[in-house]
Amino acid sequence: MALFFTSSILADALIIDELLKPEVRKEINKISDELANKTGIKIFVIATNDKLPANMVEYTKRYDTNITKPYVIFVFAPATKRVGVIASNNNIASLYDASEVKEQSIGVVRDTGDGNSDEDKYNIAILQSVSELADQIAKSKNVKMTTTMPNETHYIVNALRVLIWSGALVVLWIFGGRILFYKIFKRLRVGK
Repeated sequence: MALFFTSSILADALIIDELLKPEVRKEINKISDELANKTGIKIFVIATNDKLPANMVEYTKRYDTNITKPYVIFVFAPATKRVGVIASNNNIASLYDASEVKEQSIGVVRDTGDGNSDEDKYNIAILQSVSELADQIAKSKNVKMTTTMPNETHYIVNALRVLIWSGALVVLWIFGGRILFYKIFKRLRVGK
């Protein structure tokens, strides 16, 4: 029985999946398997309504002996309002931005005006975070993922960044640069 349990954990990316719909489970397994095949790093998910202890690293260590290394465990526990990304070692942790991965799920759950049920929000949040995590790890290893969900947020943020900087330069030109330009130009004309 223990051998069956161990081999099923090794094959499945989901350690605890109390919150996930079958379609989302399937997508997470696809993403985790593709990442493992391309980089050797597997993503595991703990999605639970249980109350987690204060130290999530200690909590995830109980699964450490039953899962393949190297790994990253994404923990999502809405009952305790906790999200975590725990890597098997510091080298793996340096391949992704944990705060950006967490923000993917927190942003979805925080959005109250989207009309989705809590269950749907949790499923979307977990899938987006796992997808973002896989994309970041793959990018740091110079690998392209095909099963992850595209994140249009990066494109929107970059477009907004360009608009803001362009607007700032125009305002700077209007209030400062133009006046300075005319003063210099006027001095040059007067000197001739």
